[in-house]
Amino acid sequence: MTRSVHELYAARITDQTRQLAAAVDGADAATPVPGLGDWTLAHLLRHVGGAHRWAETVIRTRATAPVSDDQVDEVTPDKDDDLPGLAAWLLDGAEQFAATLRSTPEDTPVWTVAPSGRPEFWARRMTYETALHRFDATAAVGGTYTLDAETAADGIEEWLGFSTLPQAYSSPEDQQALIAPDRTLHLHGTDAPSGAGEWLIDLSTTPMGWSHGHHKATTAVRGPLPALLLALYERRAPDGGLEVFGDEALFTTWVHAAGDWLRR
Repeated sequence: MTRSVHELYAARITDQTRQLAAAVDGADAATPVPGLGDWTLAHLLRHVGGAHRWAETVIRTRATAPVSDDQVDEVTPDKDDDLPGLAAWLLDGAEQFAATLRSTPEDTPVWTVAPSGRPEFWARRMTYETALHRFDATAAVGGTYTLDAETAADGIEEWLGFSTLPQAYSSPEDQQALIAPDRTLHLHGTDAPSGAGEWLIDLSTTPMGWSHGHHKATTAVRGPLPALLLALYERRAPDGGLEVFGDEALFTTWVHAAGDWLRR
């Protein structure tokens, strides 16, 4: 029996959250997190747990307008925060989110920050918010990060969908600056079945777009799907195995501009 979309993402969110909690087990809450400014592991866990609770509120209340996201951004640790307590709180929030998701019909209208209007948007978003910050936490403690190829491929497609939206950029000018004749990018996941992990991003027309398939491009980026996903979020795993062919500066510029609204 095929799992529903909500069941699929509920399972992924709880799995990623458990792995995140396990990654920081025994660490110090004050451990700095590389690449996230002055954030520590305590900040990180508060952020992820707050995001889960924010999205759960949107779905549970059937919100039709923006819901305050203070709990996502106001993440200053309390002086007595410890990782065991934060990890337990994080896991509890993920379980709450998963339970609400499982009990909500897939066609339920809810507010979303990008086109969708359905709970699946939040289910998918929280999956990759968690998977990404699990990488950050793992890097902070010097651990080894793994992510299955199927989950990574879905995360890439979520990011690509966002990359075509005007609101993903800091300004219309930043998006327009990427568009030029004969400007394309090709992503090739080396650990995917033939043709299943390849994407062409077309920056030669307005509106920009993306499609599946193997194509010649201005810039080609090749490597394992988890490494490709991390690169889209401007993270590079040690020995990630990425190869860039052609205009590497185009890839770097595109990733930074299109990922503006997902930064942090």
